Amino acid sequence: MDLRLLKHFLALADTLHFGRASESCHVSPSTLSRSIQQLEDQLGVSLFQRDNRHVVMTPQGHHFQRYAKEALEQWEQVRLSLQSTAMRLSGEISIYCSVTASYSFLYSLLAEFRQRYPDIELKLHTGDPARAIQRVLNGEEDMAITSRPRRMPEGLAFKSLTRSALVFIAPQESQPWIPQQPMSPSQPQWQGVPMILSEGGLSRELADTWFKALGVNPTIYAQVAGHEAIVSMVGLGFGIGVVPRIVLEASPLAERVRMLPVKPELPYYDVGLCVLERRLKSPLIDALWQEVVER
Repeated sequence: MDLRLLKHFLALADTLHFGRASESCHVSPSTLSRSIQQLEDQLGVSLFQRDNRHVVMTPQGHHFQRYAKEALEQWEQVRLSLQSTAMRLSGEISIYCSVTASYSFLYSLLAEFRQRYPDIELKLHTGDPARAIQRVLNGEEDMAITSRPRRMPEGLAFKSLTRSALVFIAPQESQPWIPQQPMSPSQPQWQGVPMILSEGGLSRELADTWFKALGVNPTIYAQVAGHEAIVSMVGLGFGIGVVPRIVLEASPLAERVRMLPVKPELPYYDVGLCVLERRLKSPLIDALWQEVVER
């Protein structure tokens, strides 16, 4: 079956740029334009409004986008189901995770899987873990390694790989604004301490809740995308940060910071693999899911 028209349409719907969409589809812009025109002729409606500078999806285009995603997904499920019957799986799985997770979990997660299914391609995308779940919910990724949310979104499956504590970290070199022992954040000495926190995600949510419960209004020096950058900024002496302990232990800058023995301790949270439950109908996705032994 020729599904290129749907793939070309979805690429343009995602980028709203003929150049980038044609590059991702490995075709020329003129070929992509012909594919869109062919779809519009068959449907009898305009899917995009375009001029020399802008591409905008029409309401009919948004409606067709949902159909195209579902059609390709169902086709892939049927194809892989037939392959599974023949004991041969091939295709592509995209996984999103932080840089730390990529070398903390991926090898143990994928080593045996790669030997068992050598025809399956694994595409890895790294970035801010705060975006991981939304990327899976939006269909941008098949799976993601991330922390378990406090409120699990409907239709999302999660398997825990490990538990990690959140910890306060400070520069190794003494600074006048680092509170002295005992490290109690409810004391006045914490007021005005520069804090470096995540822009969003579970670690920021837990830190905010923790500060609020103790009656502390933290002074935010910086809000950073990605825990690795927090370790760097703390190591440079810009403030005190909050990061998962697994990030600190894996960081090449771990020797430039130190953990602060703050009481009460910040909460633990689960780090694991998540996927949309409906995507587990795909033999390809389910094969990797079954490899995960929940901790």
